[in-house]
Amino acid sequence: MSGKARNGLTLIRPPGHHSQRSEANGFCIFNNVAIAAKYAQRNYGLQRILIVDWDIHHGQGIQYAFDDDPSVLYFSWHRFEHQNFWPWLRESNYDAVGQGKGRGFNINVPWNQVGMGNSDYLAAVLHVLLPIAFEFDPELVLISAGYDSGIGDPEGQMKATPECFSHLTHFLMNLAHGKLCAVLEGGYHLRSLSESVCMTLKALLGDPLPPLSGEMMPCLSARESIENVRTAHKPYWKCLTYEGVTPVQDLGIIPCGAEKAELTQTNVELQSLEEVGKGDVNEVIKTDRFLETHMKSILSLKPSIRTAAAVDECGAHLLPPTVHIPKGLDGKEFKTTLSAFDVKNMKEEALNSLLNMLAVLNKIIKKEVINGLAVSSTPSLSSAIAIAHCRNWKVPKVLCVFVGDMDMKIELDDDKVLLINICRKRSEQVNTKHNVSLNWKEDPKTNNFFSATFGFILPVAYSYQPNLTIVIIGPNQNLGKNRISLLISLLQGLAECQILAVIQDTEEKIMQDIANILTGDFIPTFGNFAPDLQENVEGMKELRAQFQQEWKLLQCSCSGNQSEMNENKK
Repeated sequence: MSGKARNGLTLIRPPGHHSQRSEANGFCIFNNVAIAAKYAQRNYGLQRILIVDWDIHHGQGIQYAFDDDPSVLYFSWHRFEHQNFWPWLRESNYDAVGQGKGRGFNINVPWNQVGMGNSDYLAAVLHVLLPIAFEFDPELVLISAGYDSGIGDPEGQMKATPECFSHLTHFLMNLAHGKLCAVLEGGYHLRSLSESVCMTLKALLGDPLPPLSGEMMPCLSARESIENVRTAHKPYWKCLTYEGVTPVQDLGIIPCGAEKAELTQTNVELQSLEEVGKGDVNEVIKTDRFLETHMKSILSLKPSIRTAAAVDECGAHLLPPTVHIPKGLDGKEFKTTLSAFDVKNMKEEALNSLLNMLAVLNKIIKKEVINGLAVSSTPSLSSAIAIAHCRNWKVPKVLCVFVGDMDMKIELDDDKVLLINICRKRSEQVNTKHNVSLNWKEDPKTNNFFSATFGFILPVAYSYQPNLTIVIIGPNQNLGKNRISLLISLLQGLAECQILAVIQDTEEKIMQDIANILTGDFIPTFGNFAPDLQENVEGMKELRAQFQQEWKLLQCSCSGNQSEMNENKK
C-alpha cells in the first residue's frame, strides 16, 4: 500500500481462511486474509477490497467476517458436493449472497463434483469473477491462495495443473492498479503445491505465462454451478442486468464433460502412469512423475529482451528506455512475404514501416524478444502481411484482433488464423468460426467493454489457444485508450505473452500506454462502471449463441443452456 512494491506473495503457516472470531478451525488459528483486509481498511481507509479464495475448501471464516460488509467482495470456489464435503455448511452454496447491506458481495461457486480442471476454473473466472470484480473496482486484491485445488491433491481431488494459477493471478493483476497480495492457504501434495506457488510467483513477476493445457471445455456440473451463481447475483450487479440467466436443475450426477471428451495430453500422460498402483503413496508418486514431465513440456527459456518496437524518430521518445529498436533492416529477407501483395507503388515511408513491422514480428517468432510494437500507415494491409508472414514461418495458430474498420478482406479457410474484428459498422460478411465481426457501438455515457471482453473475446481466445497474438489498432476505432490498453493487457496471458501490437500512425497518442503495458510497467485503469448499451449486449448474446458449440468456453454465458443441460441429463 505504501508503493514500495507492486504486489506480494506471503508463504506462511498455519493457513487462515477457516478461522473465526471466537475459535480456531480447520488447521487455521488466525484468519490472515481477513485480518489483512481489516488492517487495510483501518490504516489506509480503503473502501473496496476484493478477496479471491481459490482454496478447495470454503473459507467460511472470511465469509462470516464480511457477510454484511459491502466494502469487501468475497469470491470463493470450493468443493461442495451438495453439502457432503467439509465444512458441510448450507451457507457454502451459491445462494448465500451475503446479509443486509452486504447482499451481493459474497460469491460462492460450489463444485459438486471432483475432477474440475483448468477449463472449469477459467470459466468461473471469466463468467463470474472478472465481470463482477471489474464492476466492483477494488483498491486492493487479496488472494487466499490454497493449492489443494491443484492436480494430485488428496483433499481436493481436482485436476487443475500448476500453470492455471499463473493465469488466474495474471487476470487479477489487472485490478486495483496491480496492488495484489497472495497469501498461502492449503495444499497437501508437496510437488503440486510447490509448482503451483512457483507459477503464481512467475505471474507476479510479469514473466511470460505457459499456455494452459487441456481442452477448454467446462464440464456440465461446472456450468450448472456457474449459471446458478450468475442467477443468484443478477439482482445486485449491473454486468448481469441483460443476461438471460435462470437457475438450472441439479446436474451433479452427470460426469464431467472433460471425462467424456477425447483425452487431452494431460489425461494421456496421467493414464500412462496407471500401472504404478493404487493407494495414497502411489497416487503421490504418480502425480510427481506427471508434474515432472508436464512442467518440462510447458516451460521455455525467456528471451533476454522483453519488447522491441518499429517506430520513427518522432515516436521513439515516447517509449520506455528498455524498449529495443531494431536497426539496419534488409527488405530482401521479407521478399517472399511481400511478393503476394501489391507494394510496388507504395511510398518509401509506408514500405519501410511494413519492413520494420516484419522485423519486429520476426524477432517475436524466433523468440529473440517476447513482444513488440509497430506503427503503420496501412493497418489493414499490415494485418494481412503479418498473417501471411506467420503462415510462411509455419506458426501453428495466430489470433488477430483488429480494432476499427478493415478496408480489405482476408480469406481464412483453416484454423491457422482466428480473426476478430471489433468495428463500429456492421460487417456485410457472414461470421464464421475463424472470422468474426464484432459490431460495437460507442455510448459516451458508458465506460464498459466488459460484456465483449469477458463474455466473448477472452473465452474464444482461450478456447483457441494461439501461439502468437496480433492486435491491430486501425481507422475509426471507437474503444478508446483505456479499453484498448485493458484488452492488450489481458491478452498477454495467451501465447506465452508473444504479442505484436500495430498502431495506425494517426493513433500515436495511445502508443506510450501500450508500450508501457508490453514492458510490464503499467496497469491500465478502466474508470467507473456503467451498464452497457443493450444493443451491444444483445449482439454479444447472438454471437455466443452462434459459436458456443465451436468455442466451448462460451457455453457458460449463453441463455438457453437450460434446455441443453436438461437434455444431457436425460
